[in-house]
Amino acid sequence: MEDLCVIILAAGKGTRMISNRAKVLHKICGIPMLGMIYRAAARLRPEEIFVVIGHDADRVRETLSGLPASFVVQREQLGTGHAVRTAQGELKKHRGDVLVILGDTPRIKAETLKKLVRRHRAAGGAATLLTASAPNPNGYGRIIRNGKGSIEAIIEEKDATPEQRRITEINPGFYCFQIQPLLKSLQELSNNNAQGEYYLTDLVAIQRRHGMKVNAILHEDFEELRGINSRKELAELSATLGKEKNLSLMNAGVTFIDPDITYVELDVRVQKDVVLYPMVALEGSTEIGEGSLIRTSTRIANSVIAENVKILDSCIITDSKIRKTTTVGPFSHIHSRTTVGEGCRIGNFVEVTRSTIGDGTSAGHHAYLGDAKVGRNTTIGAGVITCNFDGKGKNATIIGDDVTVGAGSRLIAPVKIGRGGCVAAGSTITDDIPPAALGISRANQVNKTALKDRRKGSKKD
Repeated sequence: MEDLCVIILAAGKGTRMISNRAKVLHKICGIPMLGMIYRAAARLRPEEIFVVIGHDADRVRETLSGLPASFVVQREQLGTGHAVRTAQGELKKHRGDVLVILGDTPRIKAETLKKLVRRHRAAGGAATLLTASAPNPNGYGRIIRNGKGSIEAIIEEKDATPEQRRITEINPGFYCFQIQPLLKSLQELSNNNAQGEYYLTDLVAIQRRHGMKVNAILHEDFEELRGINSRKELAELSATLGKEKNLSLMNAGVTFIDPDITYVELDVRVQKDVVLYPMVALEGSTEIGEGSLIRTSTRIANSVIAENVKILDSCIITDSKIRKTTTVGPFSHIHSRTTVGEGCRIGNFVEVTRSTIGDGTSAGHHAYLGDAKVGRNTTIGAGVITCNFDGKGKNATIIGDDVTVGAGSRLIAPVKIGRGGCVAAGSTITDDIPPAALGISRANQVNKTALKDRRKGSKKD
């Protein structure tokens, strides 16, 4: 929207969260509160989004890393009015309107923000705010209207009289201001109140006193505007959004054996005909391809699972890619930028990290493949280990196409096994094996005779 900028207030600690982390960084279904609000604001395409930061500033910056956001540091947290005043130097560079949003209101929709801006511009006032009717208004500022129904002021709960506290129309913290009148009004803010803070809400009374027009829009959905102030409220909203996410996936053709105990974060994408068993957790930017099956107690984060893949029970897959028609598990661990090819079999208790596995390759069980490049149609036997760490750094193991690595072998990296090569079971390989060659490295076996006689002699009478 032209001639519009946005301020997100994200400097507070959130004392009721009982946390060292800034409140806006706490996640709801995998997304920080601040990230959810930023996304809604960004859909308005404003000229600039300012984020006022203070407590835990570095981590707040990191949350929006790579996104077009400008940061304003509020070194002392002296209230919402003081936070906006901190940004006034940047506001002076803009004309038109500014949308001010509290950073702990993660359910806000872009459509609601657009409605606020449009109604504000249509009414032509100095300020417009959203209000809501709350069944339990405790903790919120109350909307004071005159006999004609026009808004006169917002009274914070700690400063309200008993009669004012009975008012159920509340201020959730969404404002649209004309920038120039706002800059003038900010200079009149005072901290003469129960909290000793500069309230942004006092701007309503200030602007009305100067004869400016202030409008209030009663929004029907209080839950959308509701702030998050405690771990309990955080968990309640996460549960609500999680159920909505699962329902939307079921409506799109995904099968949940038990949706109440299956956790799918908001950014996860799941295609039709996927089957999700109980206690599956899909996190981050994960994508699950059509027709895949994810069995019980598996966790997949920031990974791409192609179509018709089977992930069996109790697997962990993070930051990796699994190509189509592959089977993984049970009890497999695939992580750290690993890619597993098509039609592979990664069996029980196999760990694969920082590796690429070619199409048609199998690692049956109890193997470790780290920093490895494994070719196509290769067989990795039980208990095979790529010994990739030399005490200082990680080294690569390269295994060609059509290779067989026998059970219980140790491959001491850096080492290369050529195409069609074979490693005899129980070998410790320290040198490269040429293509189509057999590598065998075992200690000479010694058999001691008369073991039975020695055992008899050791018995006590």
